[in-house]
Amino acid sequence: MTAETSQTLDRGLRVLKLLADTDQGLTVTELARRLGVNRTVVYRLLATLEQHALARRDATGRARVGVGVLGLGRQVHPLVREAALPVLRSLADDVGATAHLTVPDGTDALTVAVVEPTRSGYHVAYRTGFREPLDRGAAGQAILTGRCKDIDDEDGYVLTRALSPARAAAAAAPLPADCGVEGSVGVVMLHETVPPGVGPRVVRAAREVGAVLR
Repeated sequence: MTAETSQTLDRGLRVLKLLADTDQGLTVTELARRLGVNRTVVYRLLATLEQHALARRDATGRARVGVGVLGLGRQVHPLVREAALPVLRSLADDVGATAHLTVPDGTDALTVAVVEPTRSGYHVAYRTGFREPLDRGAAGQAILTGRCKDIDDEDGYVLTRALSPARAAAAAAPLPADCGVEGSVGVVMLHETVPPGVGPRVVRAAREVGAVLR
């Protein structure tokens, strides 16, 4: 038996998804056409979403995602972190390096989960809450890579090398696009370069996290 659902709520969620998928925003006419409803319905949906700061309209009348979604997104991080921890634990122990889960936060890469290896004599100290520009480290670059193309076994990860004795080498791979969460799984290690085999292992971990999140 199919569960009873709310048509209005369904349409409101579809509006949010449509707005989240565009950087330029959408007009009421464009939303009405994509939803298959009249403009009056869209106006009401947008007005309700605006009351909760989940949508906004700019001076030209184009609708965009509102700042209220940021608060919802922050509540998702603990759930994602909990789901990823077993995979990160296995990755950290297999590679002997600090494993982490990173998600985008605006133009930054934000680390939301960290697991240190249990059998390593020394490892990189990495902390939850660490952030850096998306284009700077392996974790953020992997997220950007996931936005640009399909990931396969041959180029599904990003490697960075230590640029100085104070820096660590790193490998990261984006989460699968169909898991519903944008992010990357990676490792950092006290090596000049990432050893062979680590990149594919990170790809496998990213896919495992994606499977848990689906």
